[in-house]
Amino acid sequence: MLHKLKDISIVWFIFSGMMIWLVFISYMHFLLNTEHSERRIISLGYMPVVTNMAAPILDYASKNTGDIRYKAIKYSSFAEMAESLRNGQIEAAFMIAPLSIVLRQQGEDVRVVYIGNRHESTFVARKALNVKSLNDLIGKTVAVPMRYSGHNISLLKLIDEKGLTGRINVVEMNPPDMAAALSTGSLDAYYVGEPFAAQTLKSGDADLVYYVEDVWPGFMCNLVVVRQDFIDENPSIVREFVQGAVRSGLWAKKNTKEAIKIAVDYWNQSESLVEYALTTPADRIIYNQYVPVEKELQYMADLMKQFNLLESNDITGLVDDQFAKTAYLGKISTLESIISIKRD
Repeated sequence: MLHKLKDISIVWFIFSGMMIWLVFISYMHFLLNTEHSERRIISLGYMPVVTNMAAPILDYASKNTGDIRYKAIKYSSFAEMAESLRNGQIEAAFMIAPLSIVLRQQGEDVRVVYIGNRHESTFVARKALNVKSLNDLIGKTVAVPMRYSGHNISLLKLIDEKGLTGRINVVEMNPPDMAAALSTGSLDAYYVGEPFAAQTLKSGDADLVYYVEDVWPGFMCNLVVVRQDFIDENPSIVREFVQGAVRSGLWAKKNTKEAIKIAVDYWNQSESLVEYALTTPADRIIYNQYVPVEKELQYMADLMKQFNLLESNDITGLVDDQFAKTAYLGKISTLESIISIKRD
């Protein structure tokens, strides 16, 4: 009997030790991986593209500055990000523009409050194909980020204008996978936001077919969507966030090298690649066209209906331009000045 009690005591001792260890490990994980601050944390969903540079810059600038901590959360697909916004897992989503229209028409009470950096999308084709025009891609496969992307709409528009409907195979592919697919020969061309096109241009695996601004002046790649209930409950926070996003772009234009150093750590890309994407050709990226304009989104919705991506082109209530229009643009100097603002 004593022997059995001793065995039970040993087992209980081991079990207790394991439980204590588990609690300790869980606590350490909490300490190391959780933000511990009295500051409000605002989660920003984004994809690692040039149009969304505001997300990593705001994250970096707010680590130790300001009343709000902006937490940039990188996604591998826009669809996943949209679901996170629906479910309230993020407060703001830097998403591909047509997806905001889709969400609105699906009954989500969302608003477009900011437009990301423009003129940063590129159409490239495998060098071996020697593509000079869209006609050279007849019978070939071209990838776009998703069905509901400006790139897909732009490509469908080009195909329609050239009378090539049904003669080019258009597929959806996550942007991080495009360069490898083209380099290995499993993809003929792709149309995407930078720096993903720059990867194959810089490596010599691809030729330039179009810069987006050559075929769609004023093209919107990504924009920021927030829920109306978030605006209703936190109008001052939305105002500060949009203002910070606007200011981050204007700061990046004047401090390109420093902005690149910040971005590469978040994007897991090389510094030389991001520099190439931002500066080739020089002054390509547009940072100051950030105010959402209803007629631009209406034009996009009209095209989506034309190409049977939507049943309706109604975007009533989608655009809320008040925050971008009233953003304070003065005294942008240091990185910290993006969010720590002393007005004139």
